[in-house]
Amino acid sequence: MFENLSAKLDEAIRRISGEARLSEENVSEALREVRRALLDADVNFQIVKTFVEDVKEKALGQNVLGSVTPGQMMVKIIYDELVSLMGSTFAELKMAPAGPTIIMMCGLQGSGKTTHSAKLAAHLKSKGRQPMLVAADTYRPAAIDQLQTLGEQIGVPVFTLPGESPVTIAERALVEAKRTGRNVVIIDTAGRLTIDEEMMTEVARIKDRTRPDEILFVVDAMIGQDAVTTAKAFNERLDFDGVILTKLDGDTRGGAALSIRSIVQKPIKFVGTGEKMDALEPFYPDRMASRILGMGDIVSLVEKAQTQFDEEEAKKLEQKFRRNQFTLDDFHQQLLQIKQMGSIRDLLGMLPGMDRALKGVDVDEKAMSRLEAILTSMTKQERSKPEIINGSRRRRIAAGSGTKVEEVNRLLKQFDEMRKMMRQLTSGKGGNMRAQLARGMGLPGMRR
Repeated sequence: MFENLSAKLDEAIRRISGEARLSEENVSEALREVRRALLDADVNFQIVKTFVEDVKEKALGQNVLGSVTPGQMMVKIIYDELVSLMGSTFAELKMAPAGPTIIMMCGLQGSGKTTHSAKLAAHLKSKGRQPMLVAADTYRPAAIDQLQTLGEQIGVPVFTLPGESPVTIAERALVEAKRTGRNVVIIDTAGRLTIDEEMMTEVARIKDRTRPDEILFVVDAMIGQDAVTTAKAFNERLDFDGVILTKLDGDTRGGAALSIRSIVQKPIKFVGTGEKMDALEPFYPDRMASRILGMGDIVSLVEKAQTQFDEEEAKKLEQKFRRNQFTLDDFHQQLLQIKQMGSIRDLLGMLPGMDRALKGVDVDEKAMSRLEAILTSMTKQERSKPEIINGSRRRRIAAGSGTKVEEVNRLLKQFDEMRKMMRQLTSGKGGNMRAQLARGMGLPGMRR
């Protein structure tokens, strides 16, 4: 995400990195590139103008400390302004103090509203809530079927009422939620291909009848300034509480994320980062600013890992590394858990400096599946004792997994190197850990 913007901002900051001090001349030169980068990212022109003026004022008003380079100072100023632009602080969902919390989802057709209603339900369920989905989009063909399918997939009930109006469906759903003890009701309202009065009147009536605790506007991040235009129209009629930006994983520019908060004065609360039901992330302005500037997002990476990795299992793995008992079975389990965390490129992008390191690197997301195929083509004895895998076994494993012998060899070599590296790290003799990890980052599927 934001690859183009990140690359151009990085280039702008590099222009000033070699300077001895911040001056009006070199700051202005760098900010010309920043302005161009933001406009290319489809950020609103007035926002760009104000952003650049604020950065310039702060840059020229700063005394650069002896231990801080002009480039570092510029990064800090731009980072602070990006955080401010996107809302400064994390905006939580408002939960009802008593009775079910009612969340109304609105937006244009095709924005991902139905899918993200289910994603939000899955997210809240993982937090211990008991959500119920409401199929109030009675116009789009198969919208109700889609929501029911997604509800079954995540184990959340879906309320439907065939033949009734969306307003009646929403009202009856609240009664059903109270009857069945559901403490969150997520109403998937109808959208249109364009904004029209009939749609706006309907969502306004649903709001009046259900009095939602949260109204979330769902918008496709990839439509850039059009996202801001539709947000303004919906906000004028509904006065919504927050935004869910969808398809942020495919948005290399980032204009919608950087513009929408300033234009409608409403926070981005969640971002969609993939197709899976768990690909919904709470939006933290400071973490997103770090990602945009190539500084990584270690906190989010750790949070993702905590949802997949058990602390007791981690301790057992550490002991296995110490005793040189880590097997290909253990490696397979770790791969499956990493796969659950999301895209490999996105995970690597959360590491500081990795966005820059990944430039020109082709990350083959299917490589993980090939690794799984190789591992499952091995016998249990081979996974326990990889040293017994000779030439004939390697040919059999390659044939069974639909891969090449070279790929089997590469996996075994990398497994051996990783085992040695982790043994050094856990024994405290690893030296420079960053260098060690960098040498171990030659994952299959990554090539220049």
